[in-house]
Amino acid sequence: MEAHFELNEVTRKLPKHLHKFVVKQPYNEYTPQNQAVWRYVMRMNVAYLSKVAHKSYMTGLQKTGISIENIPHMEGMNRILKEIGWSAVSVDGFIPPNAFMEFQAYNVLVIASDMRTINHIEYTPAPDIIHEAAGHAPIIANPEYAEYLRRFGEIGSKAISSSKDYEIYEAIRLLSILKENPSSTEKEVDEAQEKVEWLQNNMGELSEMAQIRNLHWWSVEYGLIGTLENPKIYGAGLLSSIGESAWCMTDEVKKMRYSIDAATINFDITKPQPQLFVTPDFAYLSLVLDEFANTMALRTGGLKGAQKLVNSANLGTVELSTGIQISGVFTKVIQYKNNKVAYLQTTGPTALSNRDKELIGHGITTHAGGFGSPVGKLKGINLPIEDMSPRDLRAYGIYEGEFMTLEFESGIIVKGKAITGTRDLRGKILIISLDDCTVTYKDEILFQPEWGIYDMAIGKEVISVYSGSADVDSFADTSKVSEVKTHKITYSETEKELYGLYDQVKQMREGNSSSEEKITAIYNQLKTKFANDWLLLLELYELAKRNDFSIKIAILKSLNDLKCTKSYTKLIENGLNLHEQ
Repeated sequence: MEAHFELNEVTRKLPKHLHKFVVKQPYNEYTPQNQAVWRYVMRMNVAYLSKVAHKSYMTGLQKTGISIENIPHMEGMNRILKEIGWSAVSVDGFIPPNAFMEFQAYNVLVIASDMRTINHIEYTPAPDIIHEAAGHAPIIANPEYAEYLRRFGEIGSKAISSSKDYEIYEAIRLLSILKENPSSTEKEVDEAQEKVEWLQNNMGELSEMAQIRNLHWWSVEYGLIGTLENPKIYGAGLLSSIGESAWCMTDEVKKMRYSIDAATINFDITKPQPQLFVTPDFAYLSLVLDEFANTMALRTGGLKGAQKLVNSANLGTVELSTGIQISGVFTKVIQYKNNKVAYLQTTGPTALSNRDKELIGHGITTHAGGFGSPVGKLKGINLPIEDMSPRDLRAYGIYEGEFMTLEFESGIIVKGKAITGTRDLRGKILIISLDDCTVTYKDEILFQPEWGIYDMAIGKEVISVYSGSADVDSFADTSKVSEVKTHKITYSETEKELYGLYDQVKQMREGNSSSEEKITAIYNQLKTKFANDWLLLLELYELAKRNDFSIKIAILKSLNDLKCTKSYTKLIENGLNLHEQ
């Protein structure tokens, strides 16, 4: 099937199950006021962040093709991003954490296509194109940071979620959508806020995904770099928030050394952050990431990892010591002494792989109803099956055509007739297939002959456990697209009239065609119909001042009058200071 978005050298590598999250950038839906908001924020950012952001930010803006004047087109960004080995795709708001991380692992920036409204010009709880394009993109021009981001995605996409993680993702997504939508009622927002807060306070033990999301938040989104006394900004959430980027530099915000402890500190997307973490350099971020990865089931495996996967109730993979990978929804793990895995069981479609490639004849069609296998060594035999030579296998009665009884140290008993075996390229046995097979544990029957051929995975221990499928092509759909969509704003005729004025001002500025008569006419319309629109007044003042039109005095008086409105004061003052510079 043909992709519904532009493919290039980078996006062509994306697995098919991620394609469903990609949407077409709704560029024609951005209003002239949206364009003015982008321009205001970017001009403020460049003026302020040139002093407080990491040096990679300013050079990165140029390298990644982020325009100050206009909201970027995704196609244009991609043409430039591919030069540094990255790409970008447009999505609808927040997407599930595992999917977000997986895009990152493929060097693809996920960019929320919506644009914040003027009422949230300083900060929006919803991901938008200012946050994603102007916040994330510039820093990835730094090769060391870009590699950290890729590795973070690679490791993060393997993190095991709890059943509550998706619930809180949906709750946060809904709250961010409602807060950004001017048509939302106060009751809707309050109810959504209450649900998010309740879930955050009742998460129980944090899952791997919850912890790695915390690390992502305190580094990629809200990270500072340098010294505690004089840090610089590199986190996208700060780089894209003209309000918080200034506030975070004050003493009111506690600065702490970045460490693995940040994984246990939760965040609230709806409020400014009370503390921030400072990394000495980008290399240190990778050290902390690696330290955290060492605690994950991905690297520790074992009984605890297998139990995490069962508790998650999500698609995941268990890898045994032979390299065989079992991917499916794990519903049962039997343990025995010394906290070892005795038996693993999946329910529903399951695939078997080796080195991330599905084994021929062992996909979800073959194992449609689930898969179970013992793990460990045989009782009384010190040599594991995986290390047995053909001669050893024959000596212990494990060869084709023979009926055999295999009793494992754990107490699992497998009885059946061996009909074939599957080996890897080195000759190591991965699977023994048996006919007329019965598998028991104490009084429990785990497999019986009428169920068909029994494929027994070989491995003395579980070495790795992680979220998702070993072979990305084994399962058609591994994550869901939220049914809650970003609300498309319907504009009134009055609002459309205002946006028409914004467009006229934009055309005058870009075409260098402004005149005192035109500016005066628009100013009079603003005074009559849109007295509270401070942003267009600023744009008019910019043109009038640049051309030294006498109307600039009246416009400046109107701006100073509007400054009395508390919510506009700082925004107008910052805009006027910019024009003075």
